[in-house]
Amino acid sequence: MQTNKRLNPTIFNTRYVALSKLRDTTLQIIRKSTSSRKDLDLIDFGCGEMPYHQAIEPFVKNYIGVDLKINPLAHHHIDYDSKTTLPDSFTDIVLSNQVLEHVDSPEGYLDEAWRLLKPGGTLILSTHGYWYYHPTPHDYWRWTSAGLQKLIESRDFEIKEFTGILGLSASGLQLFQDALINKLPKLLHGVTAVIMQTIIFLFDKIHSQNQRNRDAALYVVYAKKPL
Repeated sequence: MQTNKRLNPTIFNTRYVALSKLRDTTLQIIRKSTSSRKDLDLIDFGCGEMPYHQAIEPFVKNYIGVDLKINPLAHHHIDYDSKTTLPDSFTDIVLSNQVLEHVDSPEGYLDEAWRLLKPGGTLILSTHGYWYYHPTPHDYWRWTSAGLQKLIESRDFEIKEFTGILGLSASGLQLFQDALINKLPKLLHGVTAVIMQTIIFLFDKIHSQNQRNRDAALYVVYAKKPL
């Protein structure tokens, strides 16, 4: 059985700290968003392999994966313009997990998320601050904390929580590891990951959460479409 590396990364994973914290932060917001109701619809917008499906499914009524036509796992397909044929105010929650950096138009993608959400609906979005280039199939964008908040608010969302993951020194070490590891024999990748991820975990502790919210490798946004 294939391991879900995004949901359950091991210490030998070169993204162990970031993936673990991203998962925990995302699922915490899911639990908060579904605490009073379990009959909600959720769209995983740019779903990929739907790594959090198993963890989220018990909290919602319907889990709908939306992605490009090249993804056979998606329930509903879109083109590169991010436009769907789903009706207005279709869903209660839009989950956007590490997608925004890959879309042709972040504004167009967010506008479609807005259209799909019911009034009072929830956007849970994560994307990159400091990160390496990783086209799947494209990789276009990186944000400062202020720039990402400005973008999301410009599409009329109300940001309720903004959480940085991996502070500045930890982000720098993550980038150092990413630059180094592919120069090493594959036999050493696991050992290198254990060493570097342990150091990254320790260095991340020197930053306060306020510092992470300003400078981070990843940002997680909990936002609302106004009633």
